[in-house]
Amino acid sequence: MSSATVRHSFPVKEYDLDATLSSGQAFRWQKCGEVWSGVVSGRWVRLSTQPFKIVAETTGPADDWLWLIDYLQLEVDLSPLLKSFPDDEPMQSAVKACHGLRLLRQDPWECLASFILSSSKQIIQIQQIIGHICERFGEKLLTPPESPAVYSFPTASRLAQVTESELRECKMGFRAPYLLGSARAIVEGEISLASLQDLPVDQARNQLMQLPGVGRKIADCVLLFAYGAQSAFPVDVWVAKALRQLYFPRRRPNLKRLHSFAATYFGPNAGYAQQYLFHYMRTKIRTSHRTGKRVTARRTTPRVKPAAKSRT
Repeated sequence: MSSATVRHSFPVKEYDLDATLSSGQAFRWQKCGEVWSGVVSGRWVRLSTQPFKIVAETTGPADDWLWLIDYLQLEVDLSPLLKSFPDDEPMQSAVKACHGLRLLRQDPWECLASFILSSSKQIIQIQQIIGHICERFGEKLLTPPESPAVYSFPTASRLAQVTESELRECKMGFRAPYLLGSARAIVEGEISLASLQDLPVDQARNQLMQLPGVGRKIADCVLLFAYGAQSAFPVDVWVAKALRQLYFPRRRPNLKRLHSFAATYFGPNAGYAQQYLFHYMRTKIRTSHRTGKRVTARRTTPRVKPAAKSRT
């Protein structure tokens, strides 16, 4: 289905669209040249940047753009968030390297399903799996005439009706029963994603972790990227590596110790700080290691004060 597009410009400051859309929060964005294409709230969207603004295009009527403003979190003032981060060299190096990185506010079901599918996969592989399930089980969306076909993310009720073998055909492997079980649990009312917003973070996390295939990392990703819970601090391989390398260079704390440290050290916007560390480690430090360049943040990071041991 094709349609003409409508366009709108949003004034922004301190907003790095490239870093935000490529930072492992969401998996439906594709970049071609200087333009990003993706799907938000069941709409095809194309985004580009100009000095001090983001230009958005979509198809069909667009009486308001609140759905995109909320998704991109355009009304968030980044400066006070960054000032709330710890004033240490690793964190400030991450801020300098990734300045303008933002957190998105995603649909809870799509975010949950995407991170269930992310287990032990690279970002490009996650995108491919999601592309398969959208094409097979989603609804075809309005797109410009020159655009390839684009599909919505399938709802939990749609996926609850399919079989595990059908999901495995989308190349998700062992994740298929987890996705299917979670979809059915939500449809049957075992958990209400809508109600999680009103719960304390610990309670919401515990509810999410009742779903098949959902451990603490996936639950924290959903709480942070879909609900904006800043006390959620997802610790995956990259974040664990960042914490150990930048804050515990002479020790190797276990996962429980890292969670305890993160819960008290990174302040009221710990979730935001986590995303800066994740993107910094995955892109900047890894690239520097590949090119043989030394990284100041790694070399001169002071040890955490002994008093930090009381946090465990």
